[in-house]
Amino acid sequence: MTRIGLISDTHSFLDDAVFKHFENCDEIWHAGDFGNMALVDKLTAFKPLRGVYGNIDGKEIRQICPENLRFKCEDVDVWMTHIGGYPDKYDLRIRQEIYANPPQLFISGHSHILKVIFDKKINCLHLNPGAAGKQGWQKVRTLMRFSIDGAKIQDLQVIELGVNKSPGKMMGGNSI
Repeated sequence: MTRIGLISDTHSFLDDAVFKHFENCDEIWHAGDFGNMALVDKLTAFKPLRGVYGNIDGKEIRQICPENLRFKCEDVDVWMTHIGGYPDKYDLRIRQEIYANPPQLFISGHSHILKVIFDKKINCLHLNPGAAGKQGWQKVRTLMRFSIDGAKIQDLQVIELGVNKSPGKMMGGNSI
């Protein structure tokens, strides 16, 4: 069994509570918009990290994180990208591939809206952990935790980090 901590849209802010919530996780997956390399380094020093770059991430992050990351976790085919859309509204850049070769687990960020949707057309679970950072329109900062055991995705938990006290701002920033 592999325990996953899923986070996105940190925008250069990493709440200390993330380390408590992810302490029993085997890996951290970040669905883009890290914000800065210091945040990437902090997560990497804590747990093994898999991540994709987001639209606010600069050259340094783009050199170590791909736009799309497709991999196997145990027996589950996973596809992670920052701007991916949702079932029936997948982003044009991935739409053809997701229908031709669907993963079992599709993860995206970008919208700052937490969503858990099962796409019946392609037999795929879609997860968006919302936004864990302080910048954006989300009212509550969120992340997810779940396990993959063989071919099963299970024990999904949504974790609220607190109210976003500065909704509406959408910029990079440099604090962690």
